[in-house]
Amino acid sequence: MSDKPSKVPPKWDEMSEAGLEAMERYARHVMEAAAKTQALIAGADPSKAARPVDADPFNIGPEATEVWGKLAADPETLAEAQMKLWQGYMSLWTSTAKRIASGESAPAVTPEKGDKRWRSEDWEANPFLDLVKQSYLLTSQWLLDTVSSVDGVDDATKKKVAFFTRQMADAFSPTNFALTNPEVMRAAAESGGENFVKGMKNLAEDLARGKGRLAIKQTDLEKFEVGRDVAATAGSVIFQNRIFQLIQYLPTTAQTYERPLLIFPPWINKFYILDLRPENSMVRWLLDQGYPVYLVSWVNPRSDLADVTFDDYYREGILEAVEKTIEQSGCETVNTVGYCIGGTLLSAALAHMGQHGDARIQSATFFAAQADFSEAGDLLLFVDDEWLEEISRRMDEQGGVLDGATMSETFNMLRANDLVWSFMINNYLMGKDPKAFDLLFWNSDQTRLPKALHLYYLKQFYRKNALAKGKLKVAGDTVSLGDIKTPAYFQASREDHIAPYPSVFKSAKQFGGPTKFTLAGSGHIAGVINHPDAEKYQHWTNSAKKLPDTVDAWLAEAKEKPGSWWPHWDKWLSKKSGELVDAKTPADGPLKPIEPAPGSYVKDRGD
Repeated sequence: MSDKPSKVPPKWDEMSEAGLEAMERYARHVMEAAAKTQALIAGADPSKAARPVDADPFNIGPEATEVWGKLAADPETLAEAQMKLWQGYMSLWTSTAKRIASGESAPAVTPEKGDKRWRSEDWEANPFLDLVKQSYLLTSQWLLDTVSSVDGVDDATKKKVAFFTRQMADAFSPTNFALTNPEVMRAAAESGGENFVKGMKNLAEDLARGKGRLAIKQTDLEKFEVGRDVAATAGSVIFQNRIFQLIQYLPTTAQTYERPLLIFPPWINKFYILDLRPENSMVRWLLDQGYPVYLVSWVNPRSDLADVTFDDYYREGILEAVEKTIEQSGCETVNTVGYCIGGTLLSAALAHMGQHGDARIQSATFFAAQADFSEAGDLLLFVDDEWLEEISRRMDEQGGVLDGATMSETFNMLRANDLVWSFMINNYLMGKDPKAFDLLFWNSDQTRLPKALHLYYLKQFYRKNALAKGKLKVAGDTVSLGDIKTPAYFQASREDHIAPYPSVFKSAKQFGGPTKFTLAGSGHIAGVINHPDAEKYQHWTNSAKKLPDTVDAWLAEAKEKPGSWWPHWDKWLSKKSGELVDAKTPADGPLKPIEPAPGSYVKDRGD
C-alpha cells in the first residue's frame, strides 16, 4: 500500500472548516460582484451619457462587407485561405499531441516579439492554456493575412478593414477573459473572489468619472500635481495671449548660450511631457547644458475659441512667440524646436517665413514631427468622410471643441493591448489600482481641440498632404517646404506609430536647407524623452553631409550607438547657439513675470 497522500478531493462532509469558509467567502464575493454588475447595467441610461452611442462611427461595416464579399466571390483564394487555416490547426493538433505524449514539442505558432499578454509562465507550462493561446494566435493571424490577401479592393479600404480586424482580434484575446487568464484565476483563488468585487468598484468609478462613458484609469491620478510633481522646473510666464503662455525658465548655469531656444510642443497634449520629474525632464537637462529655454504652453481651448484657425496659431502662436522671445532675450534670432503637431505648424511657419525672407529663426529641431503625411501610418485611417463627419458632429455637440477623451481614445486604439486591454485586465479583472506613473498621468491630461483648427489639420495635412505637395496656403500665400533654408535637425523613433520614421525622413528630404536626421529607439514618447542618465535604448546616426534618397539607404550607412540621442543633438545645437554670455533671469528682461511656471493654461484639465 502506497504511503503517498491521496490526490482525491475530500467529500463535502469531510471538508475542513477553513475550507468551507473559503468556499463560502468566494461564493459571497462572486455574488457581490454579480450584483454590482447588474446594478451597473440597470443604472446605465444612454440618454444621460456624454454623447449618443454610434454603432459604427467609422463606417467599417460596409467596407468590411466589401472586403469579405470580394473574398467570397473568389473561390480559389477562399479555398487557399481555408486550407491554410486547416493546415495550421493540423500542425497545432500534432504539436499538442506530441507534447502530451512526450512532454516536449515545438509550438506551432509563437507570439510577436514584445507581446506582453503572455508573460505568465502558465501560458507555456499548462498544456490546456498553451493550446488556447496558440489557437488564438493562429486564428487571429489567419484573419489578418486573409484580409491582406484580398484582391480588387483599394489599399485604403483594405488597410482600414485590417486595422479594425486587429482591434477585434485583440478584443477577443483569451487574456481578456477571467476564465482563460491564469493570473486572474490565481488572484480569484488567493482573494476568494474579492478581485471581482474590487474590479466592479473600479469600473463603476471609471464610468462615473467619464459621465457614462468609460474613462479607463491608467494611473493613480492623486499622486501627481502639475507644478509640484511634474512641470516643476522653475521659471515664469512672461507673456500670454488667447492662444498661449510663454514661459522663460530660470537658468541653472552662470553662463548660457546667447541665442535662446524656443520650444513649440503639440497642442493636442500638455507641454510637460518635456518637463516631467527632474530625473527625466528635457527642459531641465537643456538648462543644465547652458541653453536659455523658452517654451510655449498652449491654451486648453473652450467654446469661445472654436473658430480659431491654423493661421491664427501661426500669427498669434509662432510669430508672436518668436517676437516676444527676441524682445525678452535681447538676441535678434532664436533657435526653435517643434514636437509632433507643433513641428508641423513650425514647418508651415518656416515655409512662409522663408518665402518672405524672415530669418529670425536660425535653426529648427523636429521631434517626431511630420510635414509630409504620405506615410503617416494608421492615423490616416481616421480621415475618411464618415469619420470627419462624426468628428464634426461631436464638436458641434460640445460647443465647437473636441473633448480630450475622444483624442485619447483614438491614440489608445493604436496600441490597444498596452493602453486599453492591459488596464481592463488590471483594473476590472484583477481588481488592482493602477500604479503611479508620471508618463501615464500626462497621457490622461488631454486637451480640447478647436473645431476650425482641428478639421483644417485633418483635411489639409492627413487627407490632402497639402504642405508636402506645395498646395498649402499660409497667411494667404501658397508655401513650399523647398523655401525653408533654415538648418534643421530631425529626430524620429524606430517604433513610432504616430509619426512613423519613414514619414519623418520624407519630411526632412523636402526641406531646402541643410538637414540632419537621427533615429532613436522606442516610440513616439519614450524615443523622444530619453534622458542620458537613464542609459536606455539606442540611436542611429549617419555622418553623410546630404540625406540619401531613401530612409533604407540612410539606415544602411547609419551607426548604432547605445543610449540617448540628446548628446548628439546637443553637439549640433550648441554650434548654432552663439557665444556664452552671463545668464539672464525672467526678471532681467523687459517682459516682467506674470505668474510662476508652469502657468495657469496648463493647469486647466478640461473637466
